[in-house]
Amino acid sequence: MEKRSTKIAYFVALGIFIVLLVVLGLQFKGKENPVFVGDGAFYTTGDGVFLDGILKTADDSEGSKYALDGSYYVSPEAGTYFELSEDGNTIVGADGTEYVKSETPSKDVNGVEYTTYEEQVYSETPFAGTFWSLLPPIVAIVLALISKEVYSSLFLGCLVGALLYTQFAPWDTIVTLVGADYGIISVLADSGNMGIIVFLVTLGIMVDLMNKGGGSEAFGRWAKKTVHTRCGAQLLTMLLGVLIFVDDYFNCLTVGAVMRPVTESHKISRAKLAYLIDATAAPVCMIAPVSSWAAAVSGYVQSPSINGIELFLKQIPWNYYCLLTLLMIVVISVLNIDYGSMLTHEYNAQVKDDLFTTPERPFAGDDEYETGSKGKSSVLDLLVPVIVLIIICIVSLIYSGGYFDGGMTFMEAFSAASAGAALAIGGLIGCVFTFVYFWLRGAIGFEKSFESVPQGFIQMIAPILILTFAWTLCSFTRFAMYSADFVSNAMANVGDLRMFLPAIIFIIGAAIGFATGTSWGTIGIMAPIVVSVFDYDVEPILCTIGLAAACSGGVMGDHCSPISDTTIMASAGAHCFHLNHVFTQLPYALTVTGVAFVSFILAGLIQNVWLNLAIAVVLMVATLFVIKAVVSKKNTGIFEEMAEANKKMVAEAK
Repeated sequence: MEKRSTKIAYFVALGIFIVLLVVLGLQFKGKENPVFVGDGAFYTTGDGVFLDGILKTADDSEGSKYALDGSYYVSPEAGTYFELSEDGNTIVGADGTEYVKSETPSKDVNGVEYTTYEEQVYSETPFAGTFWSLLPPIVAIVLALISKEVYSSLFLGCLVGALLYTQFAPWDTIVTLVGADYGIISVLADSGNMGIIVFLVTLGIMVDLMNKGGGSEAFGRWAKKTVHTRCGAQLLTMLLGVLIFVDDYFNCLTVGAVMRPVTESHKISRAKLAYLIDATAAPVCMIAPVSSWAAAVSGYVQSPSINGIELFLKQIPWNYYCLLTLLMIVVISVLNIDYGSMLTHEYNAQVKDDLFTTPERPFAGDDEYETGSKGKSSVLDLLVPVIVLIIICIVSLIYSGGYFDGGMTFMEAFSAASAGAALAIGGLIGCVFTFVYFWLRGAIGFEKSFESVPQGFIQMIAPILILTFAWTLCSFTRFAMYSADFVSNAMANVGDLRMFLPAIIFIIGAAIGFATGTSWGTIGIMAPIVVSVFDYDVEPILCTIGLAAACSGGVMGDHCSPISDTTIMASAGAHCFHLNHVFTQLPYALTVTGVAFVSFILAGLIQNVWLNLAIAVVLMVATLFVIKAVVSKKNTGIFEEMAEANKKMVAEAK
């Protein structure tokens, strides 16, 4: 009956979306495509002409010619000419790019007035920059939540994006969906995305090698002797997640590989493990000074009065969602608090010895740990490859950022690092090292070791497929449909609610992150807006709180979204059915969201970093105590059964 009702709801929702698309097609037929401001710009002052912020004069060393009142601009690049219109309002490049004169002059930090000629970008669809640019992810998320089937939902979301982009032209829709501009081929051709896929495959091979070599089984044996409680196993998972702060992808898969045998021995459900992994991935990376995330955020912040890294460090104690998420893990682990659908999963794991609850087993057979071909397995067979992988990935990140070329600090190299390429290099070297290590150890034979290559790849097919669709969906939403411009305009119309803006920024960032499935993309949209709304020289505290709110919102949306790559990775790392992870962690994430929202309101009013942080901590702990009291009262019998099963498990372990 449930499956039939689910099907009915799915097709009803699909029918509503089809009708909506027909209405939109009729309503927007014949409308002009909007024009947006691009990244490039000319700046003219009394001292000369700036191209993308670089001063160029008529007598510079490169022989460039600029005529403020003439008919042309000539750039230093040979053959690049910019024609100035007769009225002086438009500059057109040789490639056809238009730069239009800004209506109001601006001033730099020194008070020098300048005129800006901004690049004009012409969209190819009338839906660009409107609310309807968010329709593709809305379709994907709604259908996924109804059907609990992520592949078709993501695909249909991508299809809607292609339909809107091509204005419902059938053949063009198919070509665009598959094609090289915004479609599947485009996202797979991206070097960063392909680097992540290579990293996934190499890590899958490494995990299978560690299983065959007995590393996972040995670590599980050690954990049984060392970690005696469910609380200890959960806190150990969190600790490992905190220690692997360099990158969230790396965090999810590594923590999952290491902690699956530990949590399994303590009958912790795969949904709970997935939550612990996800909650210590993006939130940890967002408050870690040395991480790919710190580099990304600092690059988004363009302020003449403060360095991007410095502003990132200042926002950490204001980043309530990330900090409170980590606090929540500690509290629910120590006090044994479970609620929502997670309670069902934990009950089944402890009482019925069912780690999955639902019939889906996306990684069936992959957790049947072996002891090694010669019975020589030890904990080192897991720890050594993981530690080597961490070191190599860190070195690869700073290498890709140019650290070893000289002239760059460690943090500057992190800022310039290419995460996809670096992780691919690190994963490949780590994989080769793992092969050689097990051969030299004699823990696994030469021929058997190479069975891990196809098996490791097979383990990662599901997350790779989901990621491909999620990336394609993001490509249509952000780049083809200009959803960022819709958000920017929405922010501009918020009004002058200075003290409450951080809370508003947090909610808007969360909504964008949830709809697009990307925290980096969300922060890339919101951070420049925050810096422009709050002048750091005038309102340094509000500017810092605003950036923290944007980062918190992006992480929250990413944390909850079923189309988020981090959420997908957490499911893969925990070997958990993806939508089970989404549904079970949502109540936990929304609890933190509510407390963080109130905390951002108080932060805008009080503006005292440590007092506000203390208030946020007290609110979080108090909220969890209230939840525990309410849930325990409603589910007394369930908690008694779980407690009894836990006592029995501890007694057997002794």
